Order: sequence, then C-alpha cells, then structure tokens
Amino acid sequence: MLDGIKIVDFTNYIPGPFATLRLAELGAEVVKVEAPEGDPARNTGNGYVFNAHNRGKKSLVINLKQPEGKMLALDLLARADVVVESFRPGVMDKLGLGYDAVKKINPGIVYCSVTGYGKNGEMSKLGSHDLNYMSLSGALAQMKDRTGRPVHPSHTFSDYIGGMAASERILAALVARGKTGKGSYHCISIADSMASLMTNHVLIEKETGYKKGVSVLNGTVIGYGLYETKDARYVSLGALEPKFWNNFCQAVDREEWLSAHYSRPDNTNPVYLELVDLFKSKPLLEWAEFGMKVDCCLTPVLEAGELAQYPYWREKEFVMLEGHIKMHADLPSQPQAAPPKKGEQTEEILQEWLSLKSSN
Repeated sequence: MLDGIKIVDFTNYIPGPFATLRLAELGAEVVKVEAPEGDPARNTGNGYVFNAHNRGKKSLVINLKQPEGKMLALDLLARADVVVESFRPGVMDKLGLGYDAVKKINPGIVYCSVTGYGKNGEMSKLGSHDLNYMSLSGALAQMKDRTGRPVHPSHTFSDYIGGMAASERILAALVARGKTGKGSYHCISIADSMASLMTNHVLIEKETGYKKGVSVLNGTVIGYGLYETKDARYVSLGALEPKFWNNFCQAVDREEWLSAHYSRPDNTNPVYLELVDLFKSKPLLEWAEFGMKVDCCLTPVLEAGELAQYPYWREKEFVMLEGHIKMHADLPSQPQAAPPKKGEQTEEILQEWLSLKSSN
C-alpha cells in the first residue's frame, strides 16, 4: 500500500519507532537514522525494546552535530516523502533540519514531530515518559485498586497511542499531498493523544458529576466483569446486552439468574456469590472453551506468552515465529527484514538514495 514511500526516521525508544513500524509493514521504506551511539532502545530491556519496534527498517548512522552529518541528512530529506523526529521541540531547528529548512529543498515533504506536550506552551520543553502522560491525561485515575490508589500499569499505553496517532496523521498528510501536491508539518503530542481517549469520561463527569465514565462498564453489574477461575486465573464476562446474558444463563443451566442481569457485584447479592462460585468451579481452559462455543462474550485473561497459541491469534498467525507482533493482521503477510544492526545498511542507503559510496 505504501510501496515507493520513503521515510527518514530520527526517532528513538517506542512512540516514533512504533509509528514507523506500522508504516513499514504497509510497505514504506524506512531509513532509521541513528546517532553514533545508536538508539538508546538498543540497550533497553536487553535490546528487546529495539527489536520489537524496528524490524523491516534500514539503519544509517549519522552524527548530526557535525557539518558533514547535517549535509548528509539534508541530502536524504531532499529525496524523502516523510520525516519523523522525536527530539525536544526546537532541537531539529538548531541542527538546521527543522521543517522550514527541509521544505525549502523538498516542498512536498510530510514532516511529523512526535513530542510529549507539543511544540508550544509552558510544558513543551519538559521531559516526560509514558507514566506522566497516563497520569496527566486522566486515564491513570481510571485504574485504581479498592483503596483508591492508582495502579502502576505494566504496559506503556501512552507511547503506543502516541505512535498510532503519529502514523494516522502521516497517512492523512500523504493523502492530502496526493490531492494538492503540497507537503505539511504536524506536531503530535503524546499527552494529547492519550487524553483523546477520555471523551466519555470528561463529558459524563461534566454533565453528571460521575467520574468513571460509562457506569455499566466499570464493574458495577454482574454481567460485565472479571471472575476468578479454579486455577487462580481470570476470565472476562462481557454479557452486557440481555441476549448475551440469556445465552450464558441458559448454557450454565441458571435461568433463575436472568432477572439479576444488572444487579451489583457485592456480597449482599446471592446471585453474584453463586456466579463467583461457578467460575471457581472450573479452570481457565474449560471456561475458554465454553466461551468459544457459547455466544455470551466470555474470554480468558491471557498472559503475553499465551497469545501465539490462542485459536483467534493462531489462525491469523498474529504472533510470528520470532516473537514479533503483526501491525495489520488483516493484510497478507509480507517478508520483513530482521531489526537492523546499527548502521547495517549505510552503504546500501548511500548508494541507492544518493548514488554515493561509503568511506568506510
């Protein structure tokens, strides 16, 4: 879908590389420009963070602080369709590689900056990480234990949401360029992207004062919640609509529960207590098989290592043999190169993009 689109990627860690990974899987040629020391993600989590987000890309090492490095980067950008960068606001301008400089040599460039808090405002210069964006967006306050303490997520949701927002904007800009022939500049704020998920919560609290979004989705009814199984695992029951609750109750031979569909999950509710006992009577595997046979919105709470063998993901070959995850499971799989070694494709890029030979 993006065959022939050339992307120069100056990003590190997760948000930017996730954005360009999604584009690479759609067929774009992504050249990852790394500093001499390389993307710090190469040394994060034994290199797994780098490997997870950089397959199918090419690596070129450039020292942007040196004049010859700047000139080499400009030569690449003159031939690119898209540039993505994740430095703090103003850094690329100081390097002579900001949008104003690049559009002079490439008016059709789609230029995307991935930032924490945008390019303007009092927080724009501050460093931050996923946990900060989660907390500032209001999303973290929706993840609390029974004491009201926010739970520290074991997933960097904001980083990925920000990356998806960046890839979305780049694709929209490419469509616009196809219509007008003009390039454009875009500044993605990870904090803004995460806060955009709070649409229900903000409006509902403004209108009603209720702080937890859609109440029936918050574990306040027995037909929509998490239940422990016999082997101390968990399943999610999402029987929100009456038809799903009816299917569930009939399948477990508990039609007397039908009227309790929207009752509360507390210890004063006898149906809830019976439901808890029912789920604890069978192990996770049996409930997973039950959920595949009975149309009642019942699924197992899987661990990461279990995805590859779960039927839904297995039939899509969603988890590849190397442990990588597909970005677009509905599209035919295309072979992608392994995550590149630092500077691995330097000679290839210099020759194919610039008709130059490496001095190494």
